[in-house]
Amino acid sequence: MEFFHSYIAPQAIANAAKILESGRLSEGRRVKEFEAELEGRMGLDNPVAVNSGTAALHLGLALSGVEAGDEVILPAQTFVATGVAVLMQRATPVFADIDPQTGNISPASILEKITPRTKAVLPVHWGGYPCELDEIAEIAVSRELSVIEDAAHALGAIYRGRRVGAISRFTAFSFQAIKHLTTGDGGVLCSADPRDAHAARVRRWFGIDRSESPPSVLGERQYDLDVLGFKYHMNDLAAGIGLGNLHDFPERLARRQRIGAYYRDRLAGTPDLELLRQDDDRTHAYWLFTVLIERRERFIRTLAEHGIPASVVHLRIDRNTLFRGPRNELPGQDKFDAEQVSIPVHDGLTDAEIDKIVSTIRQGW
Repeated sequence: MEFFHSYIAPQAIANAAKILESGRLSEGRRVKEFEAELEGRMGLDNPVAVNSGTAALHLGLALSGVEAGDEVILPAQTFVATGVAVLMQRATPVFADIDPQTGNISPASILEKITPRTKAVLPVHWGGYPCELDEIAEIAVSRELSVIEDAAHALGAIYRGRRVGAISRFTAFSFQAIKHLTTGDGGVLCSADPRDAHAARVRRWFGIDRSESPPSVLGERQYDLDVLGFKYHMNDLAAGIGLGNLHDFPERLARRQRIGAYYRDRLAGTPDLELLRQDDDRTHAYWLFTVLIERRERFIRTLAEHGIPASVVHLRIDRNTLFRGPRNELPGQDKFDAEQVSIPVHDGLTDAEIDKIVSTIRQGW
């Protein structure tokens, strides 16, 4: 039994073979098709495909005007890439507390962390469960802050009737190998404003606007760089894999959601296990199924004895030397960090494996 599962559709394999045979691998027609499908099929706002979720985060921060000396508020409950993207803009990560019942950033803690140097808020949808986006947006508007959602776990999630990826100024998704939808590696930056999306397309390829830089008779594009850009574009091979995997994504997401609902039903009331809160006004994307556990190491070992993997996936990042300043007083984070663990929830699980996971946990540890 695997903790994660990398799904590659037959159509993705066929697309990859066709693109390899063509010899045209860099950014081209397939990237545009993939962006169009993400917008039309998934309802994402003005998606701009890039080569990683980290690139998408960094691009969103750069387009938000985050600079050296600025502060960006984020949770410590995330992968280091979220904080590293802030450092890439020479800004300072400021860690807010989380709600230990969800793993998501606390709007009240965001308010406490704001200073005159704060430029942006970077909420992370832990495990695929949407943050309190309306409350965060209200804070951001009142303080003139940009919101860049880290939605690496949350493709397909819905918040109060709106798709994650069509709410905030910027939303960054990851298509890394073990995510819901993979392109091998890759990501996308969504923008509420088409002007931001255009700027993202320019800056994902060194700052060159391809639509305004036709090749000269000499063969070189004609351009005059006036903005710092990056080598963040997605290539056609990755986009072809993404296109092939996208067509049955809704069915695979629904499978994850059925598994999550089954776990919530069958594990409710289990001694020494606490389910995270799940409100009726949002839909979980279930990249992870996280629970709070007493005697966590014993729980993990017991499951391992039955061939079932379990993992914390990510522990708090603010204790890393790279980010460390004064010790953060984050009581919600302390509780979550001490008790959280996730069990498999991917679409590659069989019904028999799901029942084995539930029955093993219900027997105790």
